[in-house]
Amino acid sequence: MRIAQVSPLYESVPPKLYGGTERVVSYLTEALVEQGHDVTLYASGDSVTKATLIAPVEQSLRLAPNVVDPLAHHFVMLEQLFRDVAEYDIIHFHIDYLHFPLSRLYAQPHLTTLHGRLDLPDLQPLYDEYSEMPVVSISNAQRKPLPQANWVGTVYHGLPEDLLSFHPEPGKYLAFLGRISPEKRVDRAIEVAKRLDMPLKIAAKIDKADRDYYEEQIKPLFDHPLVEYIGEINEHEKEEFLGNAYALLFPIDWPEPFGLVLIEAMATGTPVVAFGHGSVPEVMEDGVTGFIVSSLDEMVEATRRVADLSRERCRQVFEARFTAKRMAEDYVALYEEIVQQRQAKYEAPVFSLDGPELMRGRVNR
Repeated sequence: MRIAQVSPLYESVPPKLYGGTERVVSYLTEALVEQGHDVTLYASGDSVTKATLIAPVEQSLRLAPNVVDPLAHHFVMLEQLFRDVAEYDIIHFHIDYLHFPLSRLYAQPHLTTLHGRLDLPDLQPLYDEYSEMPVVSISNAQRKPLPQANWVGTVYHGLPEDLLSFHPEPGKYLAFLGRISPEKRVDRAIEVAKRLDMPLKIAAKIDKADRDYYEEQIKPLFDHPLVEYIGEINEHEKEEFLGNAYALLFPIDWPEPFGLVLIEAMATGTPVVAFGHGSVPEVMEDGVTGFIVSSLDEMVEATRRVADLSRERCRQVFEARFTAKRMAEDYVALYEEIVQQRQAKYEAPVFSLDGPELMRGRVNR
């Protein structure tokens, strides 16, 4: 198939440091190329891919100096994409709803993976209006706030099978990997470490929006001798960080859409102790790949019992459920279904290469 992958421009594909969505886009793109598909990736110019790269910006927006309005660059990318829309059998968007008005004008097959939280009141009128847009969830729990959306499937994230090596022996420290933000609750991880008298290593990004929260509520907690703040780490540093840990703590306080770090830990064999919000009960197998808890006291007690779990079994679950190969195959099945549905609906060509006859393939609502 001729597939366009449309990534956010905030981070490169894959990201240099933190970045969940762009990392998943990278894994999916490379797996699709490996499976023989003709893939074009719309992403920042510092991205690395075996697909054809079309870059509306030279550098990822988070690292680029003097970027004030990131949406402007995304609209340029959309203009470039829709000029060549007839070149693709299907377009796979990862930029939330930015493309919805343009996609409504074209009958070109497309779908959108929603990577973020959806429990926001502002999204209700949007998905009421654009109820025909085909969207994919990354967990079934993610769908709950928007039952009116046109859900066409759930596809769990996956990692390249050889990305992170298995570590058979547990380490002697607890790990926290992610962002320093109110919903990620690194303060809970610190409290668990203190109660268990175990070292805690924190590898985390601090967004500008969370800087005040960090300075006022979290930074003082880092002074404890058990706590080591490492900062952001890259892809190559994750294996050692996660694989050498005793357990990964995931003490979230929000409806997590997926939680990529959960399967990264599984890939190295490290069990996870997590609060059971959002996708956690779908991704984890309680008592197998870790423990699901509902209170701080439970997290402390569950962490004590992590040594009873099989690290080898954690890796086996990853290989069975969360590889990039499986993710790509699931998406291709959705692509084929959507293309077939569109072909049945529109007998005439969607778009003329001789000129921009936009209304010829307009979607009738």
